[in-house]
Amino acid sequence: MRSRSRFPLYVLIFVVYALIMALYVKFTSPNEVPIAYRGTPADPASFFTPDQLRRSETLNAVRNWIFFLSAPWEWLIYLFLLASGTARRWKEALERTRLPLYVRFPAFVLLVNGFAFLLYLPLRVFSYSMSRSYGISTQPALGWIRDKLVEFGVSFATSLAVTAVVFWMLSRRGRWWIKLWLLSIPFTLFMMYVQPVVIDPLYNDFHRLTDPALESKILNLAARADIHADRVYEVDMSAKTNAMNAYVNGIGSSLRIVLWDTTLQKMTEPEILLIMAHEMGHYVMHHLEWSAVGAIGSSLVMLWIGSWLYERIVRAWGERWGIRSRSDLAALPLMLLLLSALSFVSLPVSNAVSRQAEASADRYAMELLNSSEGAVTMYQKMAVASLSDVNPPLLVRWFRDTHPSDMERMIDAMRFKPSPSAGS
Repeated sequence: MRSRSRFPLYVLIFVVYALIMALYVKFTSPNEVPIAYRGTPADPASFFTPDQLRRSETLNAVRNWIFFLSAPWEWLIYLFLLASGTARRWKEALERTRLPLYVRFPAFVLLVNGFAFLLYLPLRVFSYSMSRSYGISTQPALGWIRDKLVEFGVSFATSLAVTAVVFWMLSRRGRWWIKLWLLSIPFTLFMMYVQPVVIDPLYNDFHRLTDPALESKILNLAARADIHADRVYEVDMSAKTNAMNAYVNGIGSSLRIVLWDTTLQKMTEPEILLIMAHEMGHYVMHHLEWSAVGAIGSSLVMLWIGSWLYERIVRAWGERWGIRSRSDLAALPLMLLLLSALSFVSLPVSNAVSRQAEASADRYAMELLNSSEGAVTMYQKMAVASLSDVNPPLLVRWFRDTHPSDMERMIDAMRFKPSPSAGS
């Protein structure tokens, strides 16, 4: 009974936190820029309409509030499974069926993952409905539901494989977290390799760029950057969103440079070439490889800290939560809780590294083209399309932003000086 009586306390803490964050997002006004940049192209008042500014203020407050609630909401779900004894009862009910372990194990993982998915769904639905009502998302509800089910299927398959390895290692002696980290290295590289060729096509349709003349110019730009590429990919995103984007992902032979069709529809040629040069900058500066190194290094730190916390929590709380040993299946929600919490806490560091990489790719793009033509208007169009906050508040920047703010990027573009000696 003592373990169950604590859950209302967890709920109370969450409610207080949610109220605090609601006040924070309400009173940190979006789209505020320093006095020195008011009236310049970096000032949203110069390219947003008054109505767009009002809509951006409301939408970003809601977006940020949902973001800051998402992780603690997930933690609350796992705490409920532990503190209420639900995870323990599920495990015991499966044991009473006398089914073999290779059936009971995936069934238990499915129960935990499915329960978390369903209870997390209201936040996802709220976020989607807000995006639809503000004209950002264009995806029909059925298409959105399909994507979420595919996402759950991929997540479950990955979770099942990882969880099986984790519990097998926990049942053995020795420093299980080091062995797990060593196994995570090829797994991380494998997932980075298959992402663009196996997982991404489950959500969207990819094909060769439909504009041959533009593709030729992009490939010529790639040749100037000493990138050996024979095609540029286009992804059909207009059926899902009005936002614009381009990205590079994959490693080795699976590497892809991808343009959203919304970008092609709404951007001018100089803007598109600048976007492509930015993505090429990631390739030339080996950001994807460094990202893999960072993921492997951070997983070592997280496994070390997580294993230390896991062992001590199981010893202190395992009995009241029905966890009989460190390799007990009932401990799965605890593992997921620790993984989520450590990932959230590490966001300021990983985001800072990402922002530095994005800023360096911005500079590379302008240097490759020896021009910042189209940069300011590109960032303006992207901000308007997604009603983004051009200058987010501090906590949002630390925990949410993987790119420099639109204001920072526009200022850097305005400050860029072409080199007179650079070749065309």
